[in-house]
Amino acid sequence: LLMRRPEITGFISVSPPANMYDFSFLAPCPASGLIINGSADRVAPTKDTDSLVSKLREQKGITISHEMIEGAGHFFEHEQDHMAPMIDLVQAYVRRRLGEVSR
Repeated sequence: LLMRRPEITGFISVSPPANMYDFSFLAPCPASGLIINGSADRVAPTKDTDSLVSKLREQKGITISHEMIEGAGHFFEHEQDHMAPMIDLVQAYVRRRLGEVSR
């Protein structure tokens, strides 16, 4: 989608299954973004998400932010411990990016 829609200036990806799918289409990635995963994710292991983030960070002209929620699984099962912090990260990122665009 990012490659076909140049007007998209950013993305948020939560628990990307980097171990199950080929994300090489994101290189080169035309937009900055946020990737969030849980440290206890057994569906999309942390090492695979870290590799994806590292690959994306090699790109020039974009910023890839990466946040990990300690103890969270793939579905951020516990509302207060995992889901709420993930939502807070998304909201803060969107507010920051909207502030950058409106300047």
